[in-house]
Order: sequence, then structure tokens, then C-alpha cells
Amino acid sequence: MSEAYVVDAVRTPVGKRGGALAGVHPADLGAAALQGLLSRHSLDPAKVDDVIVGCVDNVGPQAGNIGRTMWLTAGFPEEVPGVTVDRQCGSSQQAINFGAQAIMSGTAEVIVAGGVQNMSAIPISAAMLAGKEYGFDSPFVGAKGWDHRYGTGEVSQFRGAQMIAEKWGISREDMERWALRSHERARAAIKAGRFDKEIVPVGDFWIDQGPRETSLEKMATLPALEEGSPLTAAVASQISDGASATLLASKWAVEEYGLTPRARIIHVSARGADPLYMLTAPIPATKFALEKTGLTIDDIDAIEINEAFASVVLAWFKETGADPEKVNVNGGAIALGHPLGATGAKLFATLLNELERIDGRYGLLTICEGGGTANATIIERIA
Repeated sequence: MSEAYVVDAVRTPVGKRGGALAGVHPADLGAAALQGLLSRHSLDPAKVDDVIVGCVDNVGPQAGNIGRTMWLTAGFPEEVPGVTVDRQCGSSQQAINFGAQAIMSGTAEVIVAGGVQNMSAIPISAAMLAGKEYGFDSPFVGAKGWDHRYGTGEVSQFRGAQMIAEKWGISREDMERWALRSHERARAAIKAGRFDKEIVPVGDFWIDQGPRETSLEKMATLPALEEGSPLTAAVASQISDGASATLLASKWAVEEYGLTPRARIIHVSARGADPLYMLTAPIPATKFALEKTGLTIDDIDAIEINEAFASVVLAWFKETGADPEKVNVNGGAIALGHPLGATGAKLFATLLNELERIDGRYGLLTICEGGGTANATIIERIA
């Protein structure tokens, strides 16, 4: 089996809802990430075998195969194809995994994988609202087989996050402490320039807008998302806009095109869990990845797990025994934002840079996803 090398990974800065990127067409936003990625290398764009892009809510300007559209918008060769994938919040991580699999199988030599999402322009409920025009109220409830297995109750990330908090005994105060840590670490990372290597600007915008100064006292004043719930906006990921891009290559391509790999991908997989809890699949995904590679959680030097809600991460800690000082050390989505389709490759870029910063060897990325699935990717840094 061929090895899949990581040549580079970049992302745009993340704009807050209604912020600096709100008015940017998703194709232009994605094009900025692609242009920023390939401008750092002498590779002829025509040598790319495929462009695989993650995006959620493929309606309006994000419809029509945005992966193809953003490549052409960037001004790159028409002969290079593009495709869009949707594994919900892990879509661009899945794009990377699909790209790695193509290279490992020997059917591709160079892949660009990434993601894009303008949540200001296309709200998270857009696809559901579009479905209502055709008489469907929910992507879950209403199918006979689904209703027989799972009932007709609410199926949502909010309900799942609350159920997780209840099952694992996670309090509002626990979640608020984690959220505060996320903001403090994100602000410290920005101040220290830790994201500078991975960020490509969009116009004159180049600093993440999400992180803010807050406190446990401020968080305690926020209303619950619903009566009796431990969840508030403070312990949830931020609605955001952004794009990301990753350059993957085979050993042959690395040598043929004079590329310098920064890491190799040693494991890609996805696992499923209870779709009503929805957000717990990073637990079995992590365990599966470690079993397949023969690694332990202590062997992993840097970990990125998406902070969809603080309860997701805290339950994952309880099940995996991971060291918190290795996890989301530069903040997470609670502070930095979660531009759905772009998040996987965004966190991948952060993971790669963190491994280099700490002189680590192995890095793990896992993301919870709608429908109760999760991706896992393990990389090994090349010294």
C-alpha cells in the first residue's frame, strides 16, 4: 500500500456570524484557501488528480458541487475535477480521509482536500427549511424504518449534548470551565502567533474573530438554551464562516515534483454510535483508531477533538483517559468557531502545526457528526 504524505495544510481566518466573511460568496471563500495553499508550492495545479471538498447544507451558493466551483473560481485548470462530500461536521476531515485512501490505493498521486462553509449566508437550518417546501419537516423523523427504531421525538445536536451531560454526570459548571479554557487558550495562541503558519488571509482579514475575554461569572448569567438544561450558548461551538485546504501526495509525487512532506497519514476511519445521542461517536472512533494502529492514547502527542459542545469533549475524556494537556491546547470551536464543512481540515492544519511546535510524533483528529458518526485520522510527523 502506498503512503499518503501531508505536504501542507492551511485555513482562512474564521469569521464570526455576521462578521468579516459574512458577505463573501462561498466559492470565493474556498478559492482563497485553495490559492493560499498552492501559492506556497511550485506544484503545477494541473498535476492535481482531484479536489475533494467538505460542505454542509448544500443549498443556494453552496449548491452545485461547491468543490468544483471554488477550484474554477480560484482560476485553476478546468481539466482537474472536483467533488463535494457531506459527513456533516466532519465533512472536510472525510475529504482528507478520502484523499488519503485514493493515494494509498494507488489511484491518485496528488489530492487537494478541504472544506468551506458560510454559515452567515446559509444558516444551519437552511437544508431543513428547503425540505419543508416538499413536505418534509425533518431529515430524521418520518421515515417508517427510522420511526420504528428511534421513535418520533426530537433529534438534534442540542438534545444529544444534553443527554451526554446527563449520562456522564457533567455539570454546567464543568462545561463552563472547559469553555473558559478554550477562550483563554485561543487568545493566548493568537497572541503567540501559533496560527500564523496555517492562516491564509481573505483580503485584509487574517485574525480569527471568535475568541473573547470572558469569565465564569459572565457565563453563569447566561440563560439555558431551554428550561432545565445545563446548556448555554457559552458551552457550544460558535456559528462561523471559513474555508480550509490540504495538499496530499504520494511518495512518487513527492519525489517527482520536489515536494517536502511534513507528515504521513497512518490511519483513517469512521465509526458510528447512537444517533439520538448524536455526538458520542468520537469515543468508539478513537478506540477503533488506536486498536488498528496498535497505539495507546498516551502515545498520541497532540489531539484535536471538535468542541461542538463542551459535554462532547468531557464525556470523551472520561471514556478515553486522555491527558487534557495534549487536547485542544490552542483552544477549540467554543472559542475559535465551527464553520461546519471547513472544520475538519481547519483542525487538521492546527494539529499539524502543533505537532511541529512541540516536536511531537503522533497526532489524532476526531470530530462528532450529525447522525451519530465520527471520523478519526492519525498522522505521524516527519522530522
